[in-house]
Amino acid sequence: MQKKIAVVILNYNGKNWLEKFLPSVLEHSSDLADIIVADNLSTDDSVQFLNSNYPSIELIRIKENKGYAGGYNAALKEIDYPYFVLLNSDIEVAENWLKPQLELLENNQDIAACQPKIRSYNDKEYFEYAGAAGGYIDYLGYPFCKGRIFSSLEKDLQQYEEPTDIFWASGAALFIRSSVFWEAGGLDERYFAHMEEIDLCWRIKNLGYRIHYCPQAMVYHVGGGTLDAENPKKTYLNFRNSLATLAKNLPRNKKVPIIFTRLVLDGVAAVLFLSEGKFKHISAIIRAHFSFYAMLPYLLKNGDKAKNYPDQVYRRSMVKEFFIHKKHTFDKLNSKKWY
Repeated sequence: MQKKIAVVILNYNGKNWLEKFLPSVLEHSSDLADIIVADNLSTDDSVQFLNSNYPSIELIRIKENKGYAGGYNAALKEIDYPYFVLLNSDIEVAENWLKPQLELLENNQDIAACQPKIRSYNDKEYFEYAGAAGGYIDYLGYPFCKGRIFSSLEKDLQQYEEPTDIFWASGAALFIRSSVFWEAGGLDERYFAHMEEIDLCWRIKNLGYRIHYCPQAMVYHVGGGTLDAENPKKTYLNFRNSLATLAKNLPRNKKVPIIFTRLVLDGVAAVLFLSEGKFKHISAIIRAHFSFYAMLPYLLKNGDKAKNYPDQVYRRSMVKEFFIHKKHTFDKLNSKKWY
């Protein structure tokens, strides 16, 4: 009898991560889920490692490196399960991490996706950057989390133990209904990597579904397993894809003023990179902007026609809140300033 859940690990040159973390995934997931590895045309010996050590694991071999978005779309088209879990290869899962999330979606048909609590693998008392205790954005499109605002990470003191609606669920460990994944159009392959899960979650919310945080489930994420934060390519993708997400999903009357403001703030970021001598990152921002302009016809044609912001959008600028008002933790934000 086929299981309800497919845990799909997208791999690109991650043999070391598979070797380190695949045992925990198998130990704590195999009772409820089938484990599948999708390989994005790795050039290391990931495939040989899997064939030799885990011959029973289904391996989907993608014929080119399509990045996170294209890789997952290609892999998920090959399988048929009620639920997908998109799991990064650099994650250690805790015991009983799937059951609470499965029960949450089984008992709430309007919840399309959820994420577990994500702590840092390297410092397990702290939340991890890519998701922490659930994702949000401000009205300018800057993402942040309960437990992580910009670079400020909180220690997990059980302050976020309440299951709650969120704006976006982390792509590092995304539990999602397969039907809604495809109803929303899947991941946008033009993104390649970074911000694609926020774009997907925004489109899902515009369809009327909810996204949820499930603190009873836990994973530990290394982070930066594919692209390090200091890599200019990551800067390029983050800046371009953030603008693309706004162009696609903002309410119609907000697109021009919000995107103009973001372009100005990107210029401020470039000045900061200049002061730090990070010239390659300045070039990455410039290339991101020109790439964004080239994408505009596609983005506006394929974007949602939303009239309003969805729930869980913060009405104030997180840049101002964090850098000027020194609000570095989620509990310091004004509880009345949410859409």
